[in-house]
Amino acid sequence: MDDLTADHRTGIARRTLLAAAATTAAAGALAWSAPGDAVAAATAADRGAAFGFADPSRAVRPKFRWWWPDGLVRADEIRREVDQIADAGFGGAEIAAVHHSVTDASVLDTARHGWGSPSWVTGVEAALSQAARRGLTIDLTVGPSWPAAVPGITPDSEAAVKELAHGAVTLAPGTSYSGPVPEPVHGAAPGVTARRLLTVQAARVNTAYSTRKETGLDLDSVTDLGTAVSGGALEWTAPDDGTWVLLAYWVRGSGQTPEAGPHTDPPSYVVDHFSAAGTRAVTDHWEAHILTPSVRRLLKVSGGALFEDSIELETDGLQWTPALPDAFRAHTGRSLLPLLPAVVLDNSNQVYTFEAAVTRQIRHDFWETVSTLFNRHHITALRTWAHSLGLELRSQPYGLQTDAIASAAILDIAEGESLGFKNLDDYRCLAGGRDMAGHTVLSCEAGAYSGSAYSTTWQRFLRTMGGAYAAGVNQTVVHGFSYAELPGVNWPGYAAFTPYRGTVGYGESWGPRHPTWKHVEDVSGYLGRIHHVLRTGRARADVAVFRQTGYTATGIGASWFTATGITLGWTHQFLSGPLLDLPNATVRRGRLAPNGPAYKALFVEGDFFYGSTATLSPADARTLLRLTRAGLPVVLLGAWESVVPPGVPDPGEVDEVRALVGELLAQPRVRRVTEKAAVATALAELGVVPDVVHSTASTLLNAHRVADGVDYYYFCNGKHAETVKPPVAAVDHDVTLRRSTADGVPHLLDPWTGRTERIAHYTEDGDTVTVRVALQPAESLVVAVGRPGLFGGRPGRRQHAVASEADDVRFTATGLAVRAFADGTYRTRLSGGRTASTTVKGVPEPFEPASWSLRVEDWRPGSTATTTTVVAHELALDALLPWSRIPELADVSGIGRYRTEVRLGDGWTGGHGALLELGAVTDTCRVTVNGHRLDPVDVIRPVVDLGGLLRKGRNVIEVEVATPLGNRLRVSDPAVYGGTTRQAYGLMGPVRLVPYGEAEVRTR
Repeated sequence: MDDLTADHRTGIARRTLLAAAATTAAAGALAWSAPGDAVAAATAADRGAAFGFADPSRAVRPKFRWWWPDGLVRADEIRREVDQIADAGFGGAEIAAVHHSVTDASVLDTARHGWGSPSWVTGVEAALSQAARRGLTIDLTVGPSWPAAVPGITPDSEAAVKELAHGAVTLAPGTSYSGPVPEPVHGAAPGVTARRLLTVQAARVNTAYSTRKETGLDLDSVTDLGTAVSGGALEWTAPDDGTWVLLAYWVRGSGQTPEAGPHTDPPSYVVDHFSAAGTRAVTDHWEAHILTPSVRRLLKVSGGALFEDSIELETDGLQWTPALPDAFRAHTGRSLLPLLPAVVLDNSNQVYTFEAAVTRQIRHDFWETVSTLFNRHHITALRTWAHSLGLELRSQPYGLQTDAIASAAILDIAEGESLGFKNLDDYRCLAGGRDMAGHTVLSCEAGAYSGSAYSTTWQRFLRTMGGAYAAGVNQTVVHGFSYAELPGVNWPGYAAFTPYRGTVGYGESWGPRHPTWKHVEDVSGYLGRIHHVLRTGRARADVAVFRQTGYTATGIGASWFTATGITLGWTHQFLSGPLLDLPNATVRRGRLAPNGPAYKALFVEGDFFYGSTATLSPADARTLLRLTRAGLPVVLLGAWESVVPPGVPDPGEVDEVRALVGELLAQPRVRRVTEKAAVATALAELGVVPDVVHSTASTLLNAHRVADGVDYYYFCNGKHAETVKPPVAAVDHDVTLRRSTADGVPHLLDPWTGRTERIAHYTEDGDTVTVRVALQPAESLVVAVGRPGLFGGRPGRRQHAVASEADDVRFTATGLAVRAFADGTYRTRLSGGRTASTTVKGVPEPFEPASWSLRVEDWRPGSTATTTTVVAHELALDALLPWSRIPELADVSGIGRYRTEVRLGDGWTGGHGALLELGAVTDTCRVTVNGHRLDPVDVIRPVVDLGGLLRKGRNVIEVEVATPLGNRLRVSDPAVYGGTTRQAYGLMGPVRLVPYGEAEVRTR
């Protein structure tokens, strides 16, 4: 069935295509799963995170966006860089032709080394073959840079991206016009030679409809003047009943080329994303010029995904495709041409408007039609072709006013981005599409910061990503890893995005050029374990927020849930109308999509993208009625007595939808509220409670997944948007968690170390357990609630603490123990009902080491752009200071090794341990005590438990710190980096040793 004719007016569901496409996509994802350990990882994930958490598989480990200067690469260097990525604990890389830093086109010689050239293909073969040896996967972008483009077409080709350009002339009442058809207000782009006049119209100005930026017009006055055009000239006299506008619409190529080109010879041009011809140009080029027998074979072994970046179609006019008028008529039953004034754009700005409500309806219908074409001809077609190669399709399906939520349901892997997304709700939109379609992965282009090249820290990166994981992200594509070499570049080597326009660029070029690379395996292990947990089983979300318009990357959230609900523990995702036609859109035991996200309620409010108007299509209203009759609670916020269809209504359609909504509001599982503050009361009346309940409102974010009766909870102390002030404060409060297994007990999973332990201090009440969560800003933790012995500990029920005066209660090899940081007798109330008293004695006071020795490896430019010289500095420190305040180290970047000695007296016994609080550190660090290197250090909260490593007498503590390169580049490359602010590097403290005592609790 052609989706363009699948319209409600014919009795066929408008969204049949999406349901079929998503079902096919799910099947394709199984048929073309990632090679090697990916299949094994998926099987293990079904059994729970106990398998593979400590050492997560390559399939779930983070990837790099791997920037190549097109095809100017050497096979031996490619293989070496694959090894570097593998040795650092990453799972793969995405090859992307990006060179924004290169302004001299002669350096790249696109005729010999362009994207898709034989040298580029040779590099791809080297990458795929070495990745196969190392167990990595390689993703490939659909073309050079972005948007999708290929050589071999011109701006005038059928397959090239199109625009609708308009020309305009204003006529006074009764004035005659005689002359050429009005020319476009913007000239054609270079290389565009052909154009076609679509139509010419006249419309009367109505200033009552005008806005600050738009000229008001009367829709009823729009007049087709096609018959008045002859030989390219127009003759027409305006009526004397007002001011009139002559409008001419020209279809032509937009001439857009991929970012920062040229990348190929002949040049590549962006393809039409709304036509079969545009996508076919991409696939035909690959089939003819790139997919050698060797590449095809290797893709089956180590290929991961075909990737497309965000849909950044840039034009001075309106994005267009020649089939749009026919598609619009098939979709809506009416002609698009008389409605064009309401949708035409001038440099992304609306130009004309009819009456406000009608204009909203027209624009909704237009972009819904465009969305249908994009999802069918581009997303679905590319996915089908990618599957034929053994690849998945990963894409950032936003950038236009299309339904990216629906696109996410079609894609194998939807992707967002930390740079472009305004807040966490942007991720929640894509997560809704992923989970309703039964997919697993939501990816993120992570860690691009404007003006921060070579000064980005992993600490900043993790602060950014913590909240994204709570919003549904479970794959991190780090932005990025640059190929090492390029003629003419400065130390420390080629970087894709710096310098950028002569100054510091954005996006970090991670790799061995970075001092922190020595510690990066700790970071990749942490990310891999987070991914592992967040891909285990199925995601759970409390509420589905119905979004009439499925735009993404807008920052627009859900009123009560975004502002208030998430501070109380609620989780939500967004669904657009097409998702309610998917096979998963069923209700069982009051849950929507019971085998997937299992939403407990559906929340509907006005359409934020159209003035918060209460809108529902009759088809969506009928679906909501069906769902609530099956037992789904529904809450509506707003003036639903005046609901209207989102698009231009057919005769009788307004009455139809109002009757349907009236019937909906009469259902017992439906509540309507008029104020945001009443949403919580409505949910409570319906018996809907979140899976996570805070004892107090806070900045604690959570994500919940369930597998085989085990509940996995990820927590992060973060915020809805990074730019929101004030800063996040520490949280320390009780959190109540729903458990799927009646006898489930809580376990702590440490994503930094891979260790798991059963939590010893909690309370139970029916199907919930309550634990205490204390997190510093951006700090995270993982709690799993499942059967005792789930992670290899002692099976069976054990008495645990339900309250204690001690600082902590823990399970040890011999039983239950309290931990305290001061002498005293501590009472602990046990789950069996009795209260035990435990005495802790001889705990020393906390103290700070008095002095440190510091040896610094100072990284400097070497004899070539990719060679680093190391100069050593030896210092004795009476106090810890940032390197920027130490004259010898003010502009130094590199690795510093701090060493101090601590003497413990005769009172130090085996019942004592200590926490080492490092205070402020920039950037990554490792700790060694008496020759024993400790587990990886959480760079967000650098506190490590020294356990039993300290001994009576002399103890040696060493802290190794690695820094970014920015301070050195300030002086080694001042033309680019000289204006940057000197950063505070090193171990700044205060460093404290905080002793504790542990004593066994007598449980009998």
